[in-house]
Amino acid sequence: MTVVDLEKGAPQDAPQDASQDAPVNAAARTSLAADPVALPDVPRRIGGVTRSGVLSVFGAAASGLCVTVLLFGELAPFSGALGFFVTAYLSFLGIYAVLTGLEEDGQAVRDRVMTVVLWSAGGLMFAALTMVVGFTAWRGREALPHANFFTQDMQAAGPLDPLTNGGIAHAMLGTLIMIAIALAITVPLGLACAVYLNQIPGRFSRFVRTIVEAMTALPSIVAGLMVYAVWILNLGMQKSGLAAGFAISVMMLPIVIRAADVVLRLVPGTLTEASEALGAPRWRTVWHVVLPTARSGLATAVILGTARGIGETSPVLLTAGFTAALNADPTSGPMVSLPLAVFNFVKSPEPTMIARGFGAAAVLMALVLVLFVIARVIGGRGPGHQNKRQARRAARASRRDTTRFAELHTPGLQLFETGERDDSDESNEPGGAGNGAPGPDAPAAENGEQAPEDNAPAPADGDSRAGGNTDPATGDSH
Repeated sequence: MTVVDLEKGAPQDAPQDASQDAPVNAAARTSLAADPVALPDVPRRIGGVTRSGVLSVFGAAASGLCVTVLLFGELAPFSGALGFFVTAYLSFLGIYAVLTGLEEDGQAVRDRVMTVVLWSAGGLMFAALTMVVGFTAWRGREALPHANFFTQDMQAAGPLDPLTNGGIAHAMLGTLIMIAIALAITVPLGLACAVYLNQIPGRFSRFVRTIVEAMTALPSIVAGLMVYAVWILNLGMQKSGLAAGFAISVMMLPIVIRAADVVLRLVPGTLTEASEALGAPRWRTVWHVVLPTARSGLATAVILGTARGIGETSPVLLTAGFTAALNADPTSGPMVSLPLAVFNFVKSPEPTMIARGFGAAAVLMALVLVLFVIARVIGGRGPGHQNKRQARRAARASRRDTTRFAELHTPGLQLFETGERDDSDESNEPGGAGNGAPGPDAPAAENGEQAPEDNAPAPADGDSRAGGNTDPATGDSH
């Protein structure tokens, strides 16, 4: 083994055990010096947090804040909190781009700046959501600990009554009934319409898609007025939870159709082509391939529509009216929902009613969260990912299919094996082809006599049972 001395540049012989005692760094320098072409590839670092990046961010933030303080306090006649934060953020982005440009090229600078912008937008949205949820829960903390708030209605409670009297049970039940009616109408119609738009293209489907997209911007008061005019004025029905469910379904339907249509477009065309190539009709392909593949996205579409309909107030006020008593019959009598109850509670000047309003709003958000969790459980994971229950169900289906295929092919296999045994017994006949049939040169058996077998001893003096002489070479009878 030859080792190159990097300091003197002269090779020298190394003992056999030098590779075991030499340090790793010396071995690496020796291999690189002996073979300069075999340099290891070092991948470029395109992500992650580095010390210089963190210092650049904090330094740019401090510099931007100082520049903004100088502009608003000393150099320029600026004022206002919103202008202060906007100026500070723009100054931060500019200084951060300059600091990054001292070490990176233009493409890396743009990447770093856009990364900061996206993180800032995400943090702002998360902060806004946290503030809304936290503020609602904090203002409703006075009403939520009371058990009667969830079990009683407001029929025997007034604005001046304490929080230990009255509750929102009537509003909770009304919301559940209305949203159940709306989902029962919206889910089958919305998914069927989305499948139609996805599977049957044409002029009419383009027209329907245009109408659906236009209805997504339909004001909720218009939907309430339509149901009020048709169901209550023209048909003479009374205000009820059923009419409110119809109005909510009108608001939910375009949301569900549009979101489900987008999800169904993401299903790979190779899956449907493979199903149709196997001979499956279009309806079976949609039912067994398209819908299961897009199940998770369809659940999200239903949740989007539910979130839109469960928070509506004006359609419920026009079609269901308002009541302070508990009404579990959706076909008769007025019914109230949680959004409408929140509106009536909050507009009161009494602190106890305002606390009830914020408590009802917190319950409404919790209800939406529960419905979202239920939809995610029903929707399952994305295509190609199975949980333990789905994996067990697929394994059971595979075992059933294996048993069914074995039962279908077992009779044929038994007949085939029987035929093989017969062929093996009859293949020894002279001139036989191995299939149990006599060969073209085999003599026919007469009077119940059997033809001689190939392994039978040849008769003496050239005699044969069939008569005549037989050539032992060719087997032809003379």
